[in-house]
Amino acid sequence: MLGVLLMTAGNAGAATREATIDTWMRDYTGTVPGASVLVLHEGEAVFQRSYGLADLEAGVAATPQTNFRLASISKQFTAACILLLAEEGALTLDDPVRRWLPALPAATDAVTLRHLLSHASGLIDYEDLLPEGQATQVHDADVLRLLEREERLYFTPGSNYRYSNSGYALLALVVERASRQPFATFLRARIFVPLGMDATVAREDDGPGVAHRAYGYSLVNGTWQRTDQSTTSAVLGDGGIYSSITDLARWDAALYDDRLLGAASRRRAFQPANATPEPDVAYYGFGWRLQGGMQWHSGESIGFRNVLVRFPMQRLTVVVLTNRDAPEPYRLARRIAGLWGASP
Repeated sequence: MLGVLLMTAGNAGAATREATIDTWMRDYTGTVPGASVLVLHEGEAVFQRSYGLADLEAGVAATPQTNFRLASISKQFTAACILLLAEEGALTLDDPVRRWLPALPAATDAVTLRHLLSHASGLIDYEDLLPEGQATQVHDADVLRLLEREERLYFTPGSNYRYSNSGYALLALVVERASRQPFATFLRARIFVPLGMDATVAREDDGPGVAHRAYGYSLVNGTWQRTDQSTTSAVLGDGGIYSSITDLARWDAALYDDRLLGAASRRRAFQPANATPEPDVAYYGFGWRLQGGMQWHSGESIGFRNVLVRFPMQRLTVVVLTNRDAPEPYRLARRIAGLWGASP
């Protein structure tokens, strides 16, 4: 009888959580840009649900297999590539970036890969260097060409923190030089395929298409308009990966054991490397924001707002992926995590 009562109470608790999340997600329901929500607890998907549409024009519903543009959540994968190459001895984290990208100016002599990973490089933001009226998309190699002309930094490398998409675009190029493979190819061969993330892809115009793709939208004068790509959407190292909550569950699992990265590399990824002034980000690691016992990252680009929040001590992860320009879902993910008693 006690077992039946406990099972009944557990089912009631689960139903209450599901109803609560559905209520919080009501603005994503119907013929509007949608969302996918995943809650992992103790290695199990205890909540997995999608809302709204992945493609408004075609009327395609979002599903757990829908692939959203991750934007800056991609940075944790770029960092993992560097850590994999460091494990193999192909590079070291203290390599000067000019060892791999010698075309960079002398101003970057003191910048190391470690500085790039932790946003301590002082590199100029490439977005601010784009010519006015830029119409064509830029790629990681174009970021390098823009920075080659900049004989200046924001600060002495290692002395401060400034979030840098430039740094992660350069890291993708370092991966290419050190592995002698295109960045997207390395990601697929060394991370996505081994982990069974079969539909995850770094999107390239001349590469594999994105299966089950969500398109991004913005609310303009009360109407949803497709705003899927910007001039910077083709840069891969800082934000060009598409993935689903189904595949991200496999990624999260790999962060607990040695199936991809060794224990030392995982510690480096989550070790505070640089203090930040950002809210809820006491430190930045390598591709991860760190706040107490919480590891997280958001991803924002034109038409997409995403977040992945981990509480490893409680074996709890919440992922919210959306294909709309607002709102930013970080607070929502924290509320969802609270339903399972999460605290940083």
